[in-house]
This record gives sequence, structure tokens and C-alpha cells, in this order.
Amino acid sequence: MRNEPRVVAITGASSGIGEAAARRLAADGHPLLLGARRTERLEALAREINAAGGTAAFRRLDVTDAADVRAFVAAASERYGRLDVMVNNAGVMPLSPLDALAVDEWDLMIDVNVRGVLHGIAAALPVMRAQGAGQIVNIASVGAYEVSPTAAVYCATKFAVRAISEGLRQESDGRVRVTLVSPGVTESELADHISDPVAREAMKAYRAVALPAASVAEAIAYAVSQPPEVDVNEIVVRPAASAQ
Repeated sequence: MRNEPRVVAITGASSGIGEAAARRLAADGHPLLLGARRTERLEALAREINAAGGTAAFRRLDVTDAADVRAFVAAASERYGRLDVMVNNAGVMPLSPLDALAVDEWDLMIDVNVRGVLHGIAAALPVMRAQGAGQIVNIASVGAYEVSPTAAVYCATKFAVRAISEGLRQESDGRVRVTLVSPGVTESELADHISDPVAREAMKAYRAVALPAASVAEAIAYAVSQPPEVDVNEIVVRPAASAQ
């Protein structure tokens, strides 16, 4: 099925899992629209993909802005004539103990990790229902299944993504496939933005063994590559050498 091109839109595509997924899906022949706030990175990534024989365009995207996400999806449909796969990947992880009272960071995680996914669904679902088919791929975390100190709010957002994904699956009647990909510790820039010193030190040990982002991209590509009658609902990907 990897030779069957599917139009894919990816949020948070400027680094980490989003960038790796873009490279992997482009290699499978899927036309892409890449979205993130850092357009200079998107431009460089799209240029590399196109130079290698793939097809990629990009657009600046703020997933906390519902209108911007609708415009992003519309741009994919206008450019390629349809939208087959929406990868809701954008996420943030400014961890801290609850008694640090980092309310602004809590709000940011809720806005990006939860509202961003809902905005992606709200924008893509009408397009896919009108087509009669499509796939929503939501990137969660092992934090969707377990809670760690300093990560209560982050895990809460990922529990929410898991619940939203399962609810969407049950409501889709087979017309729109729904996949939740939950990575364990993965090489990315997420930990670079942890401002709390306790959480930052804990994360150094936690991330001693980490998956390359390309491994998570393989899981995404696997779910996307399945025939239309197959819906891969949940994939948990962890480093083999880590219990986390």
C-alpha cells in the first residue's frame, strides 16, 4: 500500500517526530503539507524533500488558532484536491511540580496539546466526511497511560488526546480511520523548554535512553500504509532498553 499516494497534512512538522514523519511519508510517495510556526525550518525541510523527489509544501501554522488550522486544511485541499491524512503532532512539554503553580505553562499545554488536536479534527473531519474517507493520526505519549511526578498536567493532556481519539473512532462508522500513536521517550526538542529546575534535572535521567524520532515515524507510516478497510487504532512505541 505504500505506493498509493495519500495527501497528508502534518502539524508541528518543523522538528522532532513531525519532521521525521514528513521525511518518512514523503519517501513513501505521499504529497505533504507541512505546518508549524518556524517557517524557515519548514521551508528547508520542504526544499530537501522536493529535491529528493518527494512532494511537499508548507504553511505557517498556529494550532491554538482554530481559524488558522481551518486555513491550513483548506490549503492542503486546494493544493492537492483532497486531504487523506491529518497528523496532529504539535505538542509542548514544559514540565513542573504542581506546587510550582506554573499556570501559564499549564494553559500552554492545554492550548497546544488538547485544543490543537481538537482544532485539527474540527478542520479535517468535514473534508474527510465529504470525501467519504480519511484518517486522523493523533500523536500522544506513554503519558496517555501513566502519570509521573512533574508531568501531571502534561499527562492529563495526553490522556485527553487518547480519550478524544477513542471517541472519534467510535463515532466514525468506518468512514474516517483514527490512529493514536503514543511514543515513549523520544529524541526531540520538547525537553529543551522545561523551565522548572527540578523537572529539568529529572528529565535528564528519564531521557538517558531515547528512541530516534525516525522510529516513531515508522509507526505513523505503518498506520497510514494500511488498506482502507484496516484501522490501526493504537500504537505504543517505547525504547527496548527502557521501562519508560
